Amino acid sequence: DEEEDYMSDLFIKQDVRPGLPMVRRGEEALQKEKKQKQANEKNRQKSIKEEEKERRDLVLKSALGNENKGFALLQKMGYKSGQALGKSGEGIVEPIPLNIKTGRSGLGHEELKKRKAEEKLENYRQKLRMKTQANEQAADQFRVRFKNKQEERKMEGDLRKSQRACQQLDMQKDIDVPKETWYWLEPEEEDKKDEEDKEDESTSSDLSVSEKLQILTAYLREHHFYCIWCGTTYEDSKDLSSNCPGDSAADHD
Repeated sequence: DEEEDYMSDLFIKQDVRPGLPMVRRGEEALQKEKKQKQANEKNRQKSIKEEEKERRDLVLKSALGNENKGFALLQKMGYKSGQALGKSGEGIVEPIPLNIKTGRSGLGHEELKKRKAEEKLENYRQKLRMKTQANEQAADQFRVRFKNKQEERKMEGDLRKSQRACQQLDMQKDIDVPKETWYWLEPEEEDKKDEEDKEDESTSSDLSVSEKLQILTAYLREHHFYCIWCGTTYEDSKDLSSNCPGDSAADHD
């Protein structure tokens, strides 16, 4: 070939921008790679599994013909293509789908996995129920303890009020010594405001607070005709029994 004249119009019209040849070479390389991939896909041999899947899909998509013995028997019995099965046409129209096993696991493996997953979920739910039940029981126990604590504090307050009343009424009758040491408040306890920070010395006996309150209430009613719940001193036992509702806080509620 004759060399092009660098002074000719053809040579002058060429695009000589810097870097353009490199861009063109990159585009050509991409085009070549794309064509090579297409050729490889075209010439690639399909695997046995792919061929089996294609043949299976093709057969499943095609309707049964007269050459199928089962379909021929149905036609002899009056069946027509597209008709539902059954004497009254209440059966299925489409055939039962075919589930192809593609994995390598043994028969029943999927059912085993499903059963284990259900058992795991049930165990989790059971643990959650047990945890919820334990929390509810703890909350109930806390409420019971709190209620008992409140009742105990109220009872202790009623006992101190009864001891103070007993001391005043005994002293009015010139009784200098209480019948029992715990019938009166100890001198250092009279001005005490916070009973939670110091143990009551009257607990040295075996009697509980409720028992002491019951005994002291009976003593005040019998000897002084006084009811701590009413806050009233009656004239005599007859007046007390006829006008006082009872000898406990519950009777006065």
